[in-house]
Amino acid sequence: MKEDYEELEVYLELLKEKEDEKVIKEVQEGISELSKELDSLKLKSMLKEEEDPNNAILFIHAGAGGTESCDWANILLRMYLRWVERKGYSSQILHITGGEEAGIRSATLLISGLYAYGYLKAESGVHRLVRISPFDAAKRRHTSFASVFASPEIDESIEVEIKDADLKIDTYRASGAGGQHVNVTDSAVRITHLPTGIVAQCQNERSQHQNKATALKILRSRLFEYYREKEREKLAEIEKKKKKIEWGSQIRSYVLHPYRMVKDHRTNLEKGNVDKVLDGEIDEFIEAYLTRA
Repeated sequence: MKEDYEELEVYLELLKEKEDEKVIKEVQEGISELSKELDSLKLKSMLKEEEDPNNAILFIHAGAGGTESCDWANILLRMYLRWVERKGYSSQILHITGGEEAGIRSATLLISGLYAYGYLKAESGVHRLVRISPFDAAKRRHTSFASVFASPEIDESIEVEIKDADLKIDTYRASGAGGQHVNVTDSAVRITHLPTGIVAQCQNERSQHQNKATALKILRSRLFEYYREKEREKLAEIEKKKKKIEWGSQIRSYVLHPYRMVKDHRTNLEKGNVDKVLDGEIDEFIEAYLTRA
């Protein structure tokens, strides 16, 4: 980007000396491209959490209000699927429950792509729709709610890295019940993983080498469980945020009547073209939230 910037400066200096339509066009295109790269860099600099690059699991739930809310949840589902297409991501519907008359009660999606969670965490909250109901014969205005929640996909096949420097290995003479010696040499092995304090030991094999290999296998298994539990705790922390989402605490309103506007209540960003937003053009809302002061 720095090189591109310096190249544009050279072009601008040339234009001061002599105007050239071709050079002017190149400079305009260069500035536009550089501006987009800068915006992208600024946005990614905000995505610093460890889970931000992960795939996302997106949950959509209809609020109270029967058919109205179920239809609204279904509109949101389509909006996010269209957004996925626009980003070049892929999606998989893991679970869906239909509404009694129309729409959906809930849906769970796996959205795969770099920074999918980093972007979609901006969408967690209650989304509010105001419109003339297509299900109301009297054509009255209705307000519907649906909640959206994003969580990172956590890979359970955790790589268990065991560094030699993190291990304390002790050998001792194995003994059986009542202190009877099983082996007259120091063949039993006790391995302590210093960062976690987890201890694995083996004395059943015939040689120290075999006991060490088995103890390492036990340690690896225990560390796997340890790290998986840590991931569960991390997800539990994220779930706590989910529980704080309450009806009425909407993050965004989509108004189709008496005027047409989408407003994000956290950033005050407003857009008049509701149809484009509902067709998946939500990047501006996501970016405004992630880059807010």
